[in-house]
Parts: sequence; structure tokens; C-alpha cells
Amino acid sequence: MNLLGIDYGEKRIGLSYADSSLGIAVPIPPAIGNSLKDKIKFIAQVIQERKINAIVIGYPLTLKGEVGPKAKEVDQFIKKIEGTFDLPIYKADERYTSVQATEELQAFGMKKKKSIKARKNYRASGDLDSRAAAIILQGFLEKQSDL
Repeated sequence: MNLLGIDYGEKRIGLSYADSSLGIAVPIPPAIGNSLKDKIKFIAQVIQERKINAIVIGYPLTLKGEVGPKAKEVDQFIKKIEGTFDLPIYKADERYTSVQATEELQAFGMKKKKSIKARKNYRASGDLDSRAAAIILQGFLEKQSDL
């Protein structure tokens, strides 16, 4: 089964891909566009090219595990995705994924001094968002294998 991981954001939508038989999620280019319609169009292209069977969307619960304003924003995005694609959609807890993604990108060679500037560059390019999407999708895959 081919899975698409999504880390939703208003400016950028991080994306990741996994073949569930391999069990490894990898970041892919993010959906960056002038409008949500443009971003969904890009996602549609990814779904078609990678023959996606299901979508896993990061769900931003509060630190207490409750549904807050950001999660409600993601719920609206999910409604648009459900109306566009006939695929199963799963929500996955995304707490701390941006922090973990930043730490991983730093481990890949960012020097401590440059980390703030580099983080801004990763954020602007969407690399950080797609890394977070890969972490979300990897967590989902690991939970599925535990079942």
C-alpha cells in the first residue's frame, strides 16, 4: 500500500511517501502555492504519480491531547481533501514533530551557529514541513506494525 503523509500548514504543506511493505517514510517535495487550490492540485499530481492508496494527516492536538484551534483548521482541510480524493484518510498525532524534524535536519550538518538561519531557510523551502510529514507517517507505520 502506498501512503502519503501530510503536515498541513497555511503557507506550506509538507509531504512524505511510504510503501507500507517497506515500512520507511521519506520526505518528498512540499506543496507550495499561492492558494489552497494550487496546493491541492499539486497533491493530486503526487497521488496519481505515486499511486497513493491512503493519506495520513498530522493532527495537531494540544499538549493536553485536546482538539484546539489548529486541529479544527486541519479538520477543515481534511473535509476539502475528502471531497477531492476518494481515499481513506487517517489522522496521526503530530505533537513535537516540527521540533524533531528541526533536530534531524541539524544532525544532517547544520552547525549550531547557523541553526536559526538554517531553520528559517528550511522553513521557507518546505524541507522542514516535509521532514515533519515523514516523521508523522513513520509514526503511523510503526503503530500499524504494532497491531
